[in-house]
Amino acid sequence: MEIELAYGKTGLTIELPDELDITVVRPRYVPAVEDEWAALLEALARPTESPPLRDLVKPTDRVGIVFSDITRPTPNHLVVPAVLRAIDHVPSHHITLFNALGTHRVNTMEELRSMLGDEVVERYRVVQNNALDPTTQICLGVSQFNHEIWVNREFYECDVKILTGFIEPHFFAGFSGGGKAILPGMAGLRTVLGNHDAAMIAHPNATWGVVEHNPIQEEIREVAEKVHPTFLLNVALNREKRIVGVFAGNLDSAHTAGCRFVKEHAMVAVEQPFDIVITSNSGYPLDLNLYQSVKGMSAAAQIVRPGGAIIIAASCWDGIPEHGMYGALLRACDSPQAVLEMVSQPGFLQQDQWQVQIQAQIQLKAEVYLYTDNLTDAQIYAALLKPSHRIEDTVMQLLKQMGRDARICVLPEGPQTIPYVSS
Repeated sequence: MEIELAYGKTGLTIELPDELDITVVRPRYVPAVEDEWAALLEALARPTESPPLRDLVKPTDRVGIVFSDITRPTPNHLVVPAVLRAIDHVPSHHITLFNALGTHRVNTMEELRSMLGDEVVERYRVVQNNALDPTTQICLGVSQFNHEIWVNREFYECDVKILTGFIEPHFFAGFSGGGKAILPGMAGLRTVLGNHDAAMIAHPNATWGVVEHNPIQEEIREVAEKVHPTFLLNVALNREKRIVGVFAGNLDSAHTAGCRFVKEHAMVAVEQPFDIVITSNSGYPLDLNLYQSVKGMSAAAQIVRPGGAIIIAASCWDGIPEHGMYGALLRACDSPQAVLEMVSQPGFLQQDQWQVQIQAQIQLKAEVYLYTDNLTDAQIYAALLKPSHRIEDTVMQLLKQMGRDARICVLPEGPQTIPYVSS
């Protein structure tokens, strides 16, 4: 059986013996809308529970437009120009584009140009959120979860605030999009650390596809509402990263409609857990580094049996990465159990602790092997994972331990699918 995994920009083909017990699980394919540009303009003109965007903006308003960073496949080159078209009565010097970095690294000028297009970058001012600099932030009080709310001051002070992004299943927020443009996108480090602390991440409802009674999503929405967003424009994408749905208007109602749409197409039931799950991290740009690839591991963990094995293929062209604390926190421990003990210490708060916590929780359930062209074995072992130099060889090695009748599942598109055990 030949299977194409989403991997980097090129894909990765694996070939497994036909006689093996293999199940391939994909989200239901949805064809792209016939005209993406027209669909965006139509949604902006006829939004959900909101006047058209154009009617909400005066020429004298200071307008802030939030867009996703390089780690997301949001078609910013279409989404942002569509918003700009809808408010073309506003002078360009009244408009600022805000890159929702959260705690991610600053994007290079080359990356900004590839994301937005040369014309947009040259005509409009771009501000990249700096979560680490409190002087750029304003405090809006404390959330219901007793976390301080710090957001980008310049964005908060805009008269009109437009959030953009795309909706996909998310491994602890339930779904992306919506208020995530603000938290973590435009938030300060203290607020991100609170939202992603050990207790919030460990909550049973902080998982794929769950929005209601998910404390992380509840706080995201609370913080977003405190910023008083004017308008939301989110899209849903298919495996080709083409637009299949556009959701615009009121933050809550438009995002809810988008989540419902994505959940219907992305959630796939299986009858029982598998011994081995092979997954990806959805290819470029989502598999740019190991940090992001924990999402693919988490998707696989939903359907692997306790004591089973996960094999993930992720390009990791951006490395571990070296910015942030993800790699350092893993290197500070000698086992997944030690990671969980570290992050559970009273008062422990470090950037990226949420990612190592989720990775450790997965590894207590199953072994995790990583196939990548861009990390050394030493780097992989230091991240507490096991290297897979060739996925087919790793599978055969595992079958020697588990038996040739072991059940294997392949998630070619990784976290674009939410697999779950129906029982």
